[in-house]
Amino acid sequence: MSNVSRVAAGLSVGALALAILAGCSSSGGSSGGDIASVNGEKISRSQFDSKLEGSPSARQVLNSLVQSVLVDQYAKDNHVDVADSEVQKKEDEIKSKYPAGQFDTLLKQQGLTETDVKNILRQQIVLQKAVDKDIHITDKQVKDYLDKNHASLDKPEQVRARHILVADKKTADMIEQKLKGGAKFEDLAKQYSTDPSSKDKGGELGFFSKGQMVPAFQDAAFSQKINVVGPPVKSPFGFHIIQVEERKPAMKATLANSANDIREQLRQQQEQLTMPAFMQELRGKAKIDVYDDRLKDAIPPPAPAPAASAGKATPAPKGT
Repeated sequence: MSNVSRVAAGLSVGALALAILAGCSSSGGSSGGDIASVNGEKISRSQFDSKLEGSPSARQVLNSLVQSVLVDQYAKDNHVDVADSEVQKKEDEIKSKYPAGQFDTLLKQQGLTETDVKNILRQQIVLQKAVDKDIHITDKQVKDYLDKNHASLDKPEQVRARHILVADKKTADMIEQKLKGGAKFEDLAKQYSTDPSSKDKGGELGFFSKGQMVPAFQDAAFSQKINVVGPPVKSPFGFHIIQVEERKPAMKATLANSANDIREQLRQQQEQLTMPAFMQELRGKAKIDVYDDRLKDAIPPPAPAPAASAGKATPAPKGT
């Protein structure tokens, strides 16, 4: 699983916990009163809390909160410090995978604030640091991975381009003339483009290879000269004004150019194998008391310790 996937999973759990907690707390911090009214008939907060605490979601939230506390305690006891710059780098990495504005929309939908996200990411970095010290990738593992995964590691020719998408050729011709007259591409993209995923980024599409775009767009992008604004291109989506910004030739993976990427992939694989055992070890050592009778069975007893120590890395799969 990639860093982004792992973070996305973490955000989902964190969002659930925060959403449930928000539901459990009443305005003003009071535990009494009514939470809703249906045709004048009140639904009390005590009714709501009773249903909530008896639900599977409440158990999941409690487990999530227990895990959060355990990670914080581990960081404090073992002097694991996470710099703000580390958190920001990871957040920027995630945001770069979404169209402009979509990440912020996702957070609002899940009831998360920027502070919530940073706290979740900080804990994930703590976990990574906790298990990474025992993860060791050998040169043989790297070579074996390359030998068995050559097809997925070889990189095809790529171009980085930006575009402005409009509905008709008349508008496209007008924009082309403005660009040739010295207007800034990013300004016109924000003003005229109908592509919601790129217009706020000045029309930027990033790198892509053949097969990722519709044929007409692809043919133009892979034939145009660098930094030259091409004539409008018609596709099923409308008319595109395209500017190619950069090219990357096809690259065959070798140990020289791919070893670092392979080591990172293997490290992530080992993290995913090791983290559950590490958390199990923390739970096994912790004294966890649940005071709410409705949630007594929410925290399962620790499973028997695995044969290998939770802090030791399991050898990475060689063929995945």
